[in-house]
Amino acid sequence: MDRLIDFLTTPSQGWSLLTYPFLVTFVCFYSVYLLVSMRRREVMLCYVIAFSLFFSFKANGVLMLLLPVSACLSWWMTKKMMRSDNHRKLWLWATVLVTLAPLVYFKYTNFLIEIVNEAIATNFSPLSIFLPIGVSFYTFQAISYSIDVYRGTFEDETSLLEYLFYITFFPLLMAGPITRAQTLIPQLRTEPDTRKAPTLVYTGLWLIILGILKKALVADYIAEYNNWIFDDPTAYSGFENVMALFGYSLQIYCDFSGYSDVSIGTAALMGFKLKENFRFPYQSLNLTEFWRRWHIALSTWFRDYLYIPLGGNRKGKWRTYFNNFATMLVAGLWHGASWMFVAWGAMHGAGLVVHKALKDRLSRLPDNIWVKSLAWLLTFAYLQVTWIFFRSTTWDNAMAMCHQIWSDFDWAYLVPFVKARPAWTLLTVGGLLFQAIRQHQADRIKEAFIRSPWIVKLLIFLAVIQLVVNFSQDSVRPFIYAQF
Repeated sequence: MDRLIDFLTTPSQGWSLLTYPFLVTFVCFYSVYLLVSMRRREVMLCYVIAFSLFFSFKANGVLMLLLPVSACLSWWMTKKMMRSDNHRKLWLWATVLVTLAPLVYFKYTNFLIEIVNEAIATNFSPLSIFLPIGVSFYTFQAISYSIDVYRGTFEDETSLLEYLFYITFFPLLMAGPITRAQTLIPQLRTEPDTRKAPTLVYTGLWLIILGILKKALVADYIAEYNNWIFDDPTAYSGFENVMALFGYSLQIYCDFSGYSDVSIGTAALMGFKLKENFRFPYQSLNLTEFWRRWHIALSTWFRDYLYIPLGGNRKGKWRTYFNNFATMLVAGLWHGASWMFVAWGAMHGAGLVVHKALKDRLSRLPDNIWVKSLAWLLTFAYLQVTWIFFRSTTWDNAMAMCHQIWSDFDWAYLVPFVKARPAWTLLTVGGLLFQAIRQHQADRIKEAFIRSPWIVKLLIFLAVIQLVVNFSQDSVRPFIYAQF
């Protein structure tokens, strides 16, 4: 009993959807949920909201209070906005600014202090600020709701209970995907289709299995070597730096898409269908296509709520270039309060501008395998370069890695490297080759799993868990995107 009380009242730094404590807790929660979901809708909503707030408490401690307070305030201000006859736009700006305020304070205060110190030669000390996990994601969901209600693309009759469910829904709290109100809230008001329920549940189980493989097996295992190289690039050869760069490009994909799969899969177990967040992004032939496949929830959010309001592509060529570049700068800054993320966003913005500027000429090229292969190679290579600045903690580290790759690359390291790290090489090469699979092939595999007998599903799940146990490090590493 003492251990149970301690678990219920003590935050956990490593709390996430892929920890054993959460797994045990979710089994208990889910057992009751299956009963509660068949009763009054309000009872189910309250039950899930209570568990979501507990989930937030485990991740954030007392700062979890920020979540319900922020949700109630944004819901109330949105209601006031829609009841205002003459000042709706003013209310919208006030709602957005109030909703953004906690994110700006917790995430960017020290970055702003750093900028002031550099600009006017002061020495203000950084504040000791803990960034609440998930604040970026639920803040963006709240903003999207207010703007959609203002635009009339989503009705404003959402009750406080429905809104709290939407903002606090625990599968989305830690690292999204950012979900629009029109995707989730209408599902709270419809009776579940019993014919589709088993398919949705098995789809959720399949996504959870994929997510576990990506995150707990691949991403966590290859992360250790990647960290060695990025922490001190000059201590390793150019070849080893290139391998770490390939490894990190796979690590961040498996880490974030794996978490997204687990999130979407967990929601599916509860009967809610969410949109996919990744669609084989490393198959992209240009940066525009990449951002239609990578972190789809975020890229569409910035498209709908920043790029298009800035004018999109409706105000001439040069304004379109500026809008693309500015949007990617903000997207880079969203990922973290650091000049490295700003540089990463600027590189993607510049790449998008170049692609749009050359789009007419590129469209005249032959549509054959050689042109597509070259386009893919150039896109993939450019993405690798941008990941250097995304992962490096300082500009000096990023430049050091670039220098090592440029000046000290030698294929003679290949055989010794493979012999020294066969498991790492197998996971990294296999993971990158897996990116070549087509969407229809992935769908066929999923359908085969859904149609398979329950004993096959159980054996696959147990095999995945055993693989994770065999390859795992001391514990599941924190999700990369949890810090954003």
